Amino acid sequence: MSSLQLKNFVKCGTKIVCAGANYRTAPNFKEKPADPVIFIKPVSSYILEGEKICIPEDFKVNQEVELGVVIGKKCKNVSQSNVMDVIGGYCIAQDLTATNFLEKARGQGLPWCMGKGFDTACPVSTFIPKEKIPDPHQIEIWCKVNGQERQRGNTKDFVFTIPELISYITQYMTLEPYDLILTGSPPNMGPIKPSDFIESGIEGIDESYFGVKVYG
Repeated sequence: MSSLQLKNFVKCGTKIVCAGANYRTAPNFKEKPADPVIFIKPVSSYILEGEKICIPEDFKVNQEVELGVVIGKKCKNVSQSNVMDVIGGYCIAQDLTATNFLEKARGQGLPWCMGKGFDTACPVSTFIPKEKIPDPHQIEIWCKVNGQERQRGNTKDFVFTIPELISYITQYMTLEPYDLILTGSPPNMGPIKPSDFIESGIEGIDESYFGVKVYG
């Protein structure tokens, strides 16, 4: 599928599949687990630059900057060696997380879906063509809140590489063109509140930059 078509991934995608705890630089990282932690956000959580983050009442929300991978071909049971062939491009994203909801859900053994999938919980940049990122495992992503840098991490520190993630996911679910894979967030995610302005990007790639404002 062409880059021109994939620019519409926000409107056309059917799912957002996310990896959790995927940076070796995280303070609590000890050793690589057998399988990645995978969860889903609904496509109704997408917003673009200029749109508003709306935090539900009683939610305490953290920002989490992540590299997003846009799928370019329908795929199932993809081998790691063939994963790069099904990637259409990239974006930078925020996996906004209601930390108080997740703590409660984890403590009671309940699903995370409301804490991860509320409306506006997935701000994303515009589509970045595949050719702009020759090696997605050697890029630096960053996030600022109100002009102060809060997160900076390099994708070389992934616990599970993009081929490992996509190969694993496609063992169990079919990925389709326009679907988005979020690859995990580096350390130092933190709370956001109404009136905050969040900026995100990939170092050296102008197309990756986007900013969104938080509203109550």
